[in-house]
This record gives sequence, structure tokens and C-alpha cells, in this order.
Amino acid sequence: MHVVLIEPTFPQNQREFARALHDVGAVVTGVGERPKEALDQDLARWLTHYEQIGSVVDEGALADKVRWLQSKLPVDRLEATVEAHILPAAHVREACQIPGTSSRTAFLCRDKPAMKEVLREGGIPCAQSLGSSSREEIRDFAEAVGFPLILKPPAGAGAAGTVRVDNDEELGAALNDLAVDSGATIAVEEFIEGHEGFYDTLTIGGEVVHDFISHYYPNVLEAMRARWISPQFIATNRVDTAESYEEVKAMGRKVNALLGIETSATHMEWFFGPKGLKFSEIGCRPPGVRAWDLYGVGNDMDLYREWAVAIVNGTTSQTPSRAYSAGIVTLRPDRDGRILGYEGVSTIESELGEWIIDYHLPSAGTSTQAVTAGYMANAWIRMRHPDYDQLRRMLDRAGETVKLRAE
Repeated sequence: MHVVLIEPTFPQNQREFARALHDVGAVVTGVGERPKEALDQDLARWLTHYEQIGSVVDEGALADKVRWLQSKLPVDRLEATVEAHILPAAHVREACQIPGTSSRTAFLCRDKPAMKEVLREGGIPCAQSLGSSSREEIRDFAEAVGFPLILKPPAGAGAAGTVRVDNDEELGAALNDLAVDSGATIAVEEFIEGHEGFYDTLTIGGEVVHDFISHYYPNVLEAMRARWISPQFIATNRVDTAESYEEVKAMGRKVNALLGIETSATHMEWFFGPKGLKFSEIGCRPPGVRAWDLYGVGNDMDLYREWAVAIVNGTTSQTPSRAYSAGIVTLRPDRDGRILGYEGVSTIESELGEWIIDYHLPSAGTSTQAVTAGYMANAWIRMRHPDYDQLRRMLDRAGETVKLRAE
């Protein structure tokens, strides 16, 4: 099978998709924005061929390149795993008559207001929402629904560009920042109180063959706004044993079906609180911040290879062990600037070293990244443990003990 993989060099774990496809016997062509000389030795070996284009989201350029590749060797699959690439890839896939995720599915998984309209009609409990470029319409929605409200770009990933507003004054300022008066369309949603988590799947022909559930501590919007918080997310190993997860799994499967997801990875966010279980959003792609690494370590499996087997053979080859819960804690600098050093690392290594998967501690002199840059900005530690509650305590301990100093 000949698989064209979009942008195999960035972000860092993109290379794992190329590696997995190569390992299961696919002919792998990479199409990316970096020169061929930028490929490391392993990636160059995993790719049968590589082509550079100016932008992988330039649908015309991507379609031209794919047609050229088709003239050399039939293309069986065109795959993208980064949020911004999903819709352009779907358009090119259909233009070039290549099987895979449809433009309809890609659009609905990208445009939050359209996504929720379809799901609401299908009986999925969602926050009240609106997609609009009209300040008047948005203010009418605010009056009808009430504050707080969540405002976000309709195609944003995760918390990117997301703001919470609690009154008319904050709403007006946010609409200015989001360029609504200049014609920008935004998604406006009812704020849902409750705990936030995510449900991720790998599907084949629309059927879920692997699934994973993770929890945020605290919720993403709060985690990305406060420097003093050392946020975490944890993939639980109780997916198959805790009855409370059955409702989440049922909702996720129904969402996949309503959106027409066939053979793909998915990443679905949800809330549970006073109003019960509520759907938040979904992407027809793997989760970010290398969550698949945690799923692999926690389940004694190579999920990248499972994805490749699904794409190439339409089957699975591994069973998740559910042996460990696995999680990450983000360590933030005490100020913006340059890293001076760390305190408490040796203490955590001594206390919890046997459960540490890996860690990232940028060296002194490295420029810090903003609080909003995400869970793998600056420093982090990843751990696993057979008991979910004990892992939570361990990650808390690491977050409280390790201090990242900057100047």
C-alpha cells in the first residue's frame, strides 16, 4: 500500500506515524514544508520518498503534488494527523479520489458551531452555542443564555484563542480582540460547569477498536491562564472496569457515527457536572501533546503501530493491557525570561524514580514559553502507576516539589 503522509517532520511525534507505516510494510511518501535535507537519518529511512511544498494547507499546491505522485505510483491513502491539516487533506483526498475521511466529516470536526448543530439534532447533550460574526446577534445570545460565556475561533484546537467572559464589558472587549467587527466569525457557547476530560478512539470502518479516557486537573481553560498551577492530565486504566465511564463511551461512539468517522483516530472532549454529561468538541485526529505516548506506556502497546495497521490492513494487532494509569504534570517558570535552574528534582527522583517515564527540563539560559503555550511548554514530568489515585498523588507531589526558576 502506498500512503502519502502530510508533514512527517513537525511536531516531533509526527515521525512516529511515518515509522509505524514503514514498520507495517507501507510505501510511505512524505509531503512537507521542510527541505529533504532536514530529515534525520531514521525518518529518511522510514520514508520511501519525500516531496517539499510551500505550505501543506495550500490545497492547490497539495493537490498538484498528490496528482504528480499518483502519476508515478497509485496513492491508496492520504493521511494527516495535525488539526490544521485535516480539512485541506480531506478536500485534496476527494479531488484526487483517494479513500479516507470525507470533507463533510473533516468540516464538522473543525467547525464547532456546525459540529454541535448536527450533534444536537442527533440527541447529543451539548452546551447552547452560536456561530456568528454579528456583534448584535452575539449580544442577543448572551442576553438569552446568560453569563458566563465561552468565546473561541470556530476552528480553534483545544484552548487556543478561547476566552471566558462574565459580563457585558468583558464580552465587548473580547469581541474587539477576536475582530468580530472586521468580519471574523466566532463560536459563542454557554459555560458548562463541571470536570473536564477526553475520550479518544481509534476506529476502523466506523467501529471503535481501541478507546482511552483521560482527565484534566484542573480544566483546560483554567490551566492555561494561571502561572501558579502545575496542570496535569491523566489517562486512566479503569476504562473497562468503572461503570461510570459507560455513558462517556456510549456518547463518544454515537458522536463518531453522527459525524461519519470511518477509519481514523479521534479526540473528543467532555464535561461532567451539575447538568450531567455534556459533549464539548471532537477532532478526527489523534490528541495533541503526545497523549498517545501515555496510552502506549500505560497499555503495553504501540498505538502508532495500531493506527498504521488500521490504515494499511483494516485490522488491529494488539490488545491494551490497562496495566497502568499514565500522566503528565507541567512545570512552569516563576516568571517569563530565561531559565536559571531547578529545585526539588533530586527529591522527586529519589521518592518516585521507579514510576517516572521521562521528563523534559530545558537547560539554564533557555528562553521560557508563555503559560498559554500548553502542557509540554517549558518543563514537564511523565509518570505511570497501576493505581490511578496514587498516580494523581504522585503528580501532585512533583508539581508541588519541583520549582522552575527564571530571571
